[in-house]
Amino acid sequence: MTTNYRIILNSIKKHVLLNEEEEACFCSFFSQRKVKYKETLLKEGEIADATFFVNEGCLRSYNIDENGFEHILQFAPSGWWIADLYSVISKRPGTLNIDALENSIVLVMLRSDQERLFIELPKIERYFRIITENSLVSHRQRLIDNMSLSAPERYEVFCKRYPELIHTLPQKQIAAYIGVTPEFFSKMKSKMK
Repeated sequence: MTTNYRIILNSIKKHVLLNEEEEACFCSFFSQRKVKYKETLLKEGEIADATFFVNEGCLRSYNIDENGFEHILQFAPSGWWIADLYSVISKRPGTLNIDALENSIVLVMLRSDQERLFIELPKIERYFRIITENSLVSHRQRLIDNMSLSAPERYEVFCKRYPELIHTLPQKQIAAYIGVTPEFFSKMKSKMK
């Protein structure tokens, strides 16, 4: 197992067991890409044809409303997947931007390669089904939280979901994720102390 694929192979082992030959086959379907801080991997309106696994660094997906306010859907630190799945699956223009919050290294899998991989290594389809289901559940819960929880409660949920990012992300990024202005977030954190 090469160092470049250690994190993703460990992720797979939680759901599916692969032998060495299958691991090599799986890894052959990826390309590795270095992404610089603030570099954009996907822009809203483009048709996405790939998913990204973060080996090092941190990415985010977001959209920008008509007032220029960023709404962050997801952070993807090391060991996380990120994509505009709507666009990847539907082959229609996407609604998300994806960029790097720090210098990062990602593994890129094209949708066409993923479909070929499912044929060559059928047990991998189980892995992708499980992580897709987990993503669906997570996004659904996030939607409910945004509708029903207060800003301090949403911040607590953020801290549980992304404990490694609490002290590394700029406050304005966390504020955009929980749906408040940076000024409100700063005042809220002062009151919480």
